Amino acid sequence: MARTDLDTSPAPPATERGRRTRRKLLDAATIEFGERGFHEASIASITRRAGVALGSFYTYFGSKEAIFRDLVRDLSDGVRLAAAQRLAERDLDALDTERAALAAFMAFARDHKEIYRIIDESEFVDPDSYRAHYEKTAERILGRLRAGAEAGELRNDLEEAHAWAIMGMNVFLGLRYAVWNESDNTSGAAERAVQAANTILSDGIGPSKRD
Repeated sequence: MARTDLDTSPAPPATERGRRTRRKLLDAATIEFGERGFHEASIASITRRAGVALGSFYTYFGSKEAIFRDLVRDLSDGVRLAAAQRLAERDLDALDTERAALAAFMAFARDHKEIYRIIDESEFVDPDSYRAHYEKTAERILGRLRAGAEAGELRNDLEEAHAWAIMGMNVFLGLRYAVWNESDNTSGAAERAVQAANTILSDGIGPSKRD
């Protein structure tokens, strides 16, 4: 989709009140786009959900495309921050770091189930945002893998493809056990999935006996 001047959001709000209003609009957009999809969603519905005057929308976003694009970035940042907070809680080795990062992602996805529909739809609404979401996620994983390899806790031949493979596994585990979890809420299935992933990683990227 070609961008226009209206797609560009105004500068971030300078006041706390403005930041709260912008946050309300993003939260409302999460629900609106998650439930109705981009094409059926409307600015009027977003502002009604947020309890914000319709005219105020354009103080914060230039168009429906602009708020959608900012929402993709916001959700991506939410995943990043959730993982960072979990990893900061205690000192972890490389494999436990990946386990904790997956657990953090699954918890985020459980609380923000709309992320899958919104990110998937961004491939067609704003392909640059879609690609950036996954590229940045893979870059963070690769950075952790390289740090683990340097510490002797992982294989020393890890590369970008390993990061993308881990990300793909995490995405689909999140879909199955955080989003499609109606019958598994109390069964510990998500925790077992995280442990299964950790076993796969331990066997696949743990330190080689030759290292």
